[in-house]
Amino acid sequence: MTNISKEDYLRVIYKGIEETGVVNPTMVAVHLNISNAAVTDMIKKLKREKYVSYNPYKGIQLLQKGKMEAIRLVRRHRIWETFLYQIVGIPWYEIDEEAENLEHSSSDNLIDHLERILNYPEFDPHGHPIPKKDGKIPRQKKCFPLDQIKIGNSGIIQKVNDHSKEFLFYLFNSGLLIRKKIKVIDKRNFDGSIIISVDNKELVLSDKISKNIFVEKIK
Repeated sequence: MTNISKEDYLRVIYKGIEETGVVNPTMVAVHLNISNAAVTDMIKKLKREKYVSYNPYKGIQLLQKGKMEAIRLVRRHRIWETFLYQIVGIPWYEIDEEAENLEHSSSDNLIDHLERILNYPEFDPHGHPIPKKDGKIPRQKKCFPLDQIKIGNSGIIQKVNDHSKEFLFYLFNSGLLIRKKIKVIDKRNFDGSIIISVDNKELVLSDKISKNIFVEKIK
């Protein structure tokens, strides 16, 4: 097991817990695009090294050692994403992949310098909180998956899940970016899709898309 492999697992587990509260081996396999058997082997190794615990009914949980390491990795990743987006100008939908390449070879000192250059951002370009150097997580406004917003209500996009480059590209081209105001026009019960208004245009979003966009409800 290489350090990079271990880091990838810990970061994916952390993000999964952050997004859904529960992470199982199948979810990790999907996000890393590897077999369930490979995940099972790695989880056993991480358990032996006291990074995680695992119960089939409660999922994978980060122990203190694993949580601190995962927070350090997530901090690196999200600061790189912010730097690549704000300073380098790499498109919103490409920064996740580039940041993943850079995070493994960066020292904590370099990350601290990047954070200073960026004036200590609290959230990355996709709306996720950037852990502080001491491990504290910035408090985020209360937000809900878009599919939970009632017809006629409006909201401000606060964050989007960033596991898929294709998903982010779609959001970018549709104008569904962070801090955009949207309004739910209608919902289709037969397939779970919803119709929204953004920038004076209407869009039809699938159930899968709306579940991965999180908004702050407003009147």
